[in-house]
Amino acid sequence: MEGGDQSEEEPRERSQAGGMGTLWSQESTPEERLPVEGSRPWAVARRVLTAILILGLLLCFSVLLFYNFQNCGPRPCETSVCLDLRDHYLASGNTSVAPCTDFFSFACGRAKETNNSFQELATKNKNRLRRILEVQNSWHPGSGEEKAFQFYNSCMDTLAIEAAGTGPLRQVIEELGGWRISGKWTSLNFNRTLRLLMSQYGHFPFFRAYLGPHPASPHTPVIQIDQPEFDVPLKQDQEQKIYAQIFREYLTYLNQLGTLLGGDPSKVQEHSSLSISITSRLFQFLRPLEQRRAQGKLFQMVTIDQLKEMAPAIDWLSCLQATFTPMSLSPSQSLVVHDVEYLKNMSQLVEEMLLKQRDFLQSHMILGLVVTLSPALDSQFQEARRKLSQKLRELTEQPPMAMKLFTAIRDALITRLRNLPWMNEETQNMAQDKVAQLQVEMGASEWALKPELARQEYNDIQLGSSFLQSVLSCVRSLRARIVQSFLQPHPQHRWKVSPWDVNAYYSVSDHVVVFPAGLLQPPFFHPGYPRAVNFGAAGSIMAHELLHIFYQLLLPGGCLACDNHALQEAHLCLKRHYAAFPLPSRTSFNDSLTFLENAADVGGLAIALQAYSKRLLRHHGETVLPSLDLSPQQIFFRSYAQVMCRKPSPQDSHDTHSPPHLRVHGPLSSTPAFARYFRCARGALLNPSSRCQLW
Repeated sequence: MEGGDQSEEEPRERSQAGGMGTLWSQESTPEERLPVEGSRPWAVARRVLTAILILGLLLCFSVLLFYNFQNCGPRPCETSVCLDLRDHYLASGNTSVAPCTDFFSFACGRAKETNNSFQELATKNKNRLRRILEVQNSWHPGSGEEKAFQFYNSCMDTLAIEAAGTGPLRQVIEELGGWRISGKWTSLNFNRTLRLLMSQYGHFPFFRAYLGPHPASPHTPVIQIDQPEFDVPLKQDQEQKIYAQIFREYLTYLNQLGTLLGGDPSKVQEHSSLSISITSRLFQFLRPLEQRRAQGKLFQMVTIDQLKEMAPAIDWLSCLQATFTPMSLSPSQSLVVHDVEYLKNMSQLVEEMLLKQRDFLQSHMILGLVVTLSPALDSQFQEARRKLSQKLRELTEQPPMAMKLFTAIRDALITRLRNLPWMNEETQNMAQDKVAQLQVEMGASEWALKPELARQEYNDIQLGSSFLQSVLSCVRSLRARIVQSFLQPHPQHRWKVSPWDVNAYYSVSDHVVVFPAGLLQPPFFHPGYPRAVNFGAAGSIMAHELLHIFYQLLLPGGCLACDNHALQEAHLCLKRHYAAFPLPSRTSFNDSLTFLENAADVGGLAIALQAYSKRLLRHHGETVLPSLDLSPQQIFFRSYAQVMCRKPSPQDSHDTHSPPHLRVHGPLSSTPAFARYFRCARGALLNPSSRCQLW
C-alpha cells in the first residue's frame, strides 16, 4: 500500500513543480515585466485603482455624514436609574486594565471590596416585597393579593402569636392521637398517624416521597421514595466527637420543646433520648450516593406491592394515596426507589418499636413535626430554635483558616513519622496515635468566648477599695482555682497564657497544644496573606510545638523499641551541624541544653515545607508579595526567618533555644529545598555537602 500511495503522489508533485516553473522560472528584463496598455495585467490594475478611488469617496462621504448627523443619534440616559447604574459600573470596574486582554478585571476589578452581587440583589428584592406588603391597600375580597396581605399581617402580629401560645400546636397533637409526654395518648394505628403526617402536614419522619421525572421518560412524573432529610445536620464523614456533640445539642433542644408543650420533664427526657436514638439508627442505615452509584443501585423500579414485601411495616398504598391525591394508585403502580436497603432496615426498626415501644415511636414522629412547625409558634419556640442553630453552626461550620493550616501541618507530620529510619513500625503507630489523640486549643479558652462562662470565671473576685486590695483578691482567687482544678476527678486544661499572648505551648500533662490569638496575627499569619507566608511562619511554629510531643523519644533510653544506633548517629550529626556555624561576638550557647529545641526547629521547618508543597499541588492561585521579586517558595523561607528576627543578646544560661541566627541558619541549611530555590553554590554556608535527618 505504501508503494501505491507513492505512485499516485509523484505525478501531482511534478505537475505542481511544472506549473510554478511556467509562471516564475523564465528570466526577463524589468522593462519586459511592465504591463502593456491593452494587455490583461494593465486592465486588472486599472480596475483595482478604480475600486480604490470609489472606496475612498465612500469613506469620505461616511465621515461627512457622521459629522453632519452626529447630533441626531442616541442621547445619553440621565435618569436616576441610569446614573445609579453608571456609578455602579464606575465603582466596580477598573478602566486602567485593557479590556481586550483582561475583560473580567476591566468590568470587576474593584468588585472584590463589595458584597456578592446576587446577594445584594436578593436583599433588595426582599426589601421591595416588604415595602409592598406594608402599604395599606384595599383588595378584592378573596383575591390572591388580599390573602397575601392577610398572611403577612398575621405573621407580623406577634402579640396574637404570643397570646395563642401553644394552643394551636396542642390541638394538632390531639388530632394525631396525642403523646405520652403530656399524659394524654390514644394508641392509634401507626400507619394512620403516618398517613396524616404525610398528607396533612407534609412531614416524612422515615423516608421522603415526592413526584419526580421518570428515569426512562423524563416528561412522565413518577412517585419517588428516597432517604429522609434529617433536621440534624449530620454527615457520614463527620468526626465522632462532632457527631456526639451535635446529638447532645439536639437532645437539649427536644427537651425544651417537650417542656414548652407542658410535658413532664422526666418523661420529656426519656422520650427525647429515644427519639435521638431512632434518628441515629436511621442515619446509620444510609448509604452514600457514591457507594450506590458504584454498585449501580442509584434507583430501582418496583411496584407498590413489591415495596410492601420489602418494607412491610409501612402501608405504602394508603399513605401514598393520601399524599398524592387526586392521583389514583393501585398495588401495581410503579415507583422509583432510591435505596432499597435503607427501606428494609427502616421497616425492621419500625416493627421492633411497634412491638415494644409504640408510645416512643409516636413521640418521635410528633417531635419531628413540632420541630418543623416551631417557626410558626411563639417567641419561646423561636428562641429555642435560634440557640440550636447557633450551636450547630459553631459545630459544623468550616474551621477557621488557622485551624485549616494546623490540620495541614498535622497531616504532614503523620506522613513524616511513617518514613523515619530510626522508628520501627510499633513506635510509628504509637506516635501517630498520640497525634490523633492530641487536643488543640486555638484563639482563646472556652470561658473567654462565652459571656456566661466569663461571668462565672470572675464571680469569686471582690474588688476592694484600693487597687492593692483588688490585686490581692485576684491572687487569692487564682490560687483557689488552681487548687480546685486539681481536686476535680477529670480536671480541665487551664490556659497558661492569655489569649493576646504570642507564645504557643504544648502541655505534657493534659496532652494539649495551645496557639493563642495573639500569635495568629501579622506578620506571622493573616487569611489574606500568600499561603507561603502563613505556612513558613505560623505553620513552622505549629509543627515545632507538635514535635514537643516526642521529646521523650530523643532522650537517652527514651525509645527502647527504636533503632538507637541510627538515632544516636542523627543526634551527633545535628550537634556537629550546629557547632560548625560561626557565632557573633559575645554570643554563646550550650548545645546540650538547646539540642531538643534545635531538633524541633529543623523538623518544624521540614514539616511546614512538606505541608506547603502538598497544598500547592491541591490548590492553585498562590500569590506573592509585590516588589520583592521572590518566588512563593522563597517567600516561605523568608517568612520562616521573619519569626526568628530579633537582636543578638548574651545567652541566658537557662534558655533552651539557640541564638536567633542559629535558629535561622541551622534549619535552612538542613533543608535542601532552600539551596535549590535560592540557587546556593555547593559548599556555601547554607548549602553544606552533607545534611542530617532527625525528623
